[in-house]
Amino acid sequence: MARYIDPLKDLGGLLLTVEKPARYTGGEYGMLAKADAPFQTVIAFPDLYELGMSNHALRILYNRLNALNGVSCDRAFAPAPDFEKLLKEKNIPLYGLDTGIALCDTDMLMFTLGYELGITSVPAILETACIPPRAEERKDGCPIVIAGGPCVSNPLPYARFIDAFWIGEAEDQFFHLTEELARMKSEGARREVLMNRMSTHPSVWVKGKERAVRAIDIGFSKRGAEAHVFPVPGMRVTQHHGVVEIMRGCPNGCRFCHAGVWYRPMRQKDANIVEQEAAECIAKTGYREISLSSLSSGDYRHIEGLIDRLNARFAGRRVSFQLPSLHISTFSLGILEKISHVRKSGLTFAVETPLDDWQAAINKRIDMDSVAGIMAEAKKNGWRQAKLYFMIGLPVSEEGDAVNSEDDAIVSFVKELSGRTGLKFSVNVGVFVPKPHTPFQWSAQIGEGKARQSLGRIRDELKRDGHKVSVHDPFMATVEGLIARGDERAGELIEQAYRAGCRLDAWTEFFREDVWRRIFSENEEYVKRINGARAPGKTLSWDIISSCVSKNRLLSEYERSSLYKRNNISCMENCTDNCGVCSPDSGVTKNNIQLDKNYSENDGLAGSLPIPAPAGMGDPATYRLVFSFSKEGRAVFLPHLALIEVFSMAALRAGVPLLYTAGFNPLPRLDFAAPLSIGIFARGEIASVDTEYPFSGQEFRRLMNKVLPEGIAVGEAFNYVIPAGVKKHSMASLLWGFEYDSGGPKPDYVAAHDEKTYRQGRCGSIRTIYGLSRLRALARSGDGWSSYFDVYRVLYDSTSRTATCAVRLEPPSPSVPDTG
Repeated sequence: MARYIDPLKDLGGLLLTVEKPARYTGGEYGMLAKADAPFQTVIAFPDLYELGMSNHALRILYNRLNALNGVSCDRAFAPAPDFEKLLKEKNIPLYGLDTGIALCDTDMLMFTLGYELGITSVPAILETACIPPRAEERKDGCPIVIAGGPCVSNPLPYARFIDAFWIGEAEDQFFHLTEELARMKSEGARREVLMNRMSTHPSVWVKGKERAVRAIDIGFSKRGAEAHVFPVPGMRVTQHHGVVEIMRGCPNGCRFCHAGVWYRPMRQKDANIVEQEAAECIAKTGYREISLSSLSSGDYRHIEGLIDRLNARFAGRRVSFQLPSLHISTFSLGILEKISHVRKSGLTFAVETPLDDWQAAINKRIDMDSVAGIMAEAKKNGWRQAKLYFMIGLPVSEEGDAVNSEDDAIVSFVKELSGRTGLKFSVNVGVFVPKPHTPFQWSAQIGEGKARQSLGRIRDELKRDGHKVSVHDPFMATVEGLIARGDERAGELIEQAYRAGCRLDAWTEFFREDVWRRIFSENEEYVKRINGARAPGKTLSWDIISSCVSKNRLLSEYERSSLYKRNNISCMENCTDNCGVCSPDSGVTKNNIQLDKNYSENDGLAGSLPIPAPAGMGDPATYRLVFSFSKEGRAVFLPHLALIEVFSMAALRAGVPLLYTAGFNPLPRLDFAAPLSIGIFARGEIASVDTEYPFSGQEFRRLMNKVLPEGIAVGEAFNYVIPAGVKKHSMASLLWGFEYDSGGPKPDYVAAHDEKTYRQGRCGSIRTIYGLSRLRALARSGDGWSSYFDVYRVLYDSTSRTATCAVRLEPPSPSVPDTG
């Protein structure tokens, strides 16, 4: 019998003792997991909620698995140290946020590994979930632990903790395999039988298997519109925007880039499907920023036409579109202006390395004149800042001269560019880490000492000129390099680090440098060998994995790099320089659809979005909805800023015709009477929202309550028209007190206090604080107020006691001064 955890019942007020308790309570809008499904799975992200809920791979797995009959996929994230400690003290296993299922009671536990330093969180999650961290210790009754993602292109360092590895893209083969496993379980198959079946799949690698081949999604370009949007985070996350993937793979062939090899061939999604997915994403999530995701968005065919079409359709709803990865060779000011149509975005240039010969060595094309020309035009159009990205340690110059020459070249490039444009830059300098299955997999990694010296000089020189400079920690890069190209022994070092307290190593505040330095000093020769150069053509430990790009092709690119030669043939249709990845079933595909700006609102999705104001509604009067709402259950752990975002996004999902502020970053005109602290139940909070035209309060309540997350509901709602020229009061200016109650009867002596003291909430040092709360409605009618609300606030304290505390708001009396 599976165990289910209810954090409110099992932890209660103790959640207030940890940082950001909303990470662990669930209740988000759009949860899909099913507690009654016969085959239970969880996708676990080895980092904090804020990063995991930004991860597109997690969204794909979650949405697609929950669409399978008889399969449920819940979510879990690495707990911060304070919450891990709390769970262990209370003997509560880590659980899924949707259903509360204990991870140890699932059939399959999945990890997606996108960054090597996340690995120490994997055994930490397993231990907190009451699952043996070592794969060899798991018996029948334990879930199958499987990992995927780009990091497992070399699975050996992780094999100590993982039962099986999925190599490549999940669509559609992994989902077919999961369906088969669910069917087998329903017929009585036990863990060992399921593992044996899994190990026979060509894209699954397990210990002892000679070879596994990367799975490629051959239907990516033409797959029907299915935006992977749920669930919508309840709190603001690292990448707080919607994502529509427009292209997978990259045509450019940068020799240092692991993703450029691992996601070949380039496949561009049909533009009509992109548009449909964008509409679905906006309607279902309420995001007003959508990222058109790819490794090189400027290489998407007809990209400007696509952005024109999306702007024409959605700009009226204040929805903007981002292109997160633009190569300078495909960059134009026209594209920049189009994506800044609603919100002015920043300028970002990934230069990597500044000299032309070095650019040729890594197979890129970026020159000073192009960058300076784009920035000069951008400055004329209002941009005042830009970001520049560089890397040190690339194998682009002679041994012994690389560090100093990179210092000089990067500093000189930035200074010259600043002189030609008059701009100051935010400069980010990373440390190059060679990765498996790339042409530079044979190269040595720059030593920590040399990297630190180089970064220090770049930082000092550029900061002196007024530029902002951030750098990658060289030692963290050394640890990353060890894990990226390590073998089974690297797994032993990872376990030592985990046992010594390492978790969440990607965060500088959690990274235990002292532990890793001790481990490195005890294994100095091994670390030196792993991070050193490899003989070209020599067998590598990760050759057990086929990326589908031939090793001879990688070796050829490595040799061309040393001669400073570019590969002038990009990844294209009917390629004459085949790298080995294309086959009769899988090859390069480009978008052949040129969209125009015309579109029909009657598409089945527009009704879910805000409706434009009726003709003739040009009156400058303000149309304001004043409403009450409750905040209970899991929602009490949402901070105030998250609550603002919840209502803003829910209003867009509901189709409320929001009115927005002006400026570079339009925001809904949403106003709360007062912030509500974390952990307080509320049954009658007051807020308002301005709309484009009069909108029914009853309709507002009906639509909003369909799309608000668990624990939040709109109560009463009234629409007011504030005529032009009449002062518009904020909610806060109309409110002057609250009543709080942590449970228990109201003390008799409170009534003995004078009315003024009672109203102001000064009742001595008693534990329960009382005060009166009053809101003057926005629309004034003579000397009175047109509407009043009941205000309820209930404190969720460490004893989990609650109370029903209410103050009825009465019309003002002559003895009560007009405060508004």
